[in-house]
Amino acid sequence: MNSNHSINSESKVIAVIPARYGSTRFPGKPLTKIGTKTMIRWTYESTALCKNLSNIIVATDDQRIYDEVTSFGGQVMMTSSNHPTGTDRIIEVVQNLGDKVNPASDVVINIQGDEPGIETELIEGVIEQKLKNRNWVITTAAVPMSQTEATDPNRVKVIFDQNGRAMYFSRAMIPHPFKSDSPFYQKEISENKSDNVYYRHLGMYCYNIDFLLQYGSLPLSSWESLESLEQLRVMQTGYEIGIFVADKATLSIDRPEDVSFVEAEFVKRGWI
Repeated sequence: MNSNHSINSESKVIAVIPARYGSTRFPGKPLTKIGTKTMIRWTYESTALCKNLSNIIVATDDQRIYDEVTSFGGQVMMTSSNHPTGTDRIIEVVQNLGDKVNPASDVVINIQGDEPGIETELIEGVIEQKLKNRNWVITTAAVPMSQTEATDPNRVKVIFDQNGRAMYFSRAMIPHPFKSDSPFYQKEISENKSDNVYYRHLGMYCYNIDFLLQYGSLPLSSWESLESLEQLRVMQTGYEIGIFVADKATLSIDRPEDVSFVEAEFVKRGWI
């Protein structure tokens, strides 16, 4: 990450980690152990390595997660169990903070609770991009991917212009490799990030707080409904989203069998 750009000292940056106990594929996921620590603790402590944050808050709907975060000295807020998305949970946190935030200048970043080894560079890159481009109501992240990986509808693709402004997100393969004799036809990931054609979207969002508070009033989106991607509601309404391109992405835990892969990675890093 280019660290020559300083963070606007007038803007507070609040990190929120939504953590639900009830998950269809992996109930109780935030409390699963990786080594001797729970996943939510790993995520919280990895996030805390970022120097740009004014505050880190776990947002949960479960007393067990609340008690766990309290036990290691983290800040946690109990939120409604009726939220359809993590974004709605973050909105409740911001509303509960009241006059502790300035919607006109402060930003909030959503950290996924199932990425226990999340890189500091990724968090800081998304934040810096947001504060340098306040006309982008959201910044998020992407990482290069191979053409084979891009065929998977569970891997969300994003295309963006030369200035880093997102053009579209899709579960479909975009751009589609219609011409195999194109000079841009590419099957594998290139070491030079700018040469890559396919980028996987990473589910981290940094919002202008004033925009976040009006998010719920955006009109229903046909793009969002068809693709099941809530960021498309923002784009279809005409707002702009910026993309920070990371070198790599940490492993996320979606299913119980993913825990062993993350543990092996943590052993390699010397963390456990």
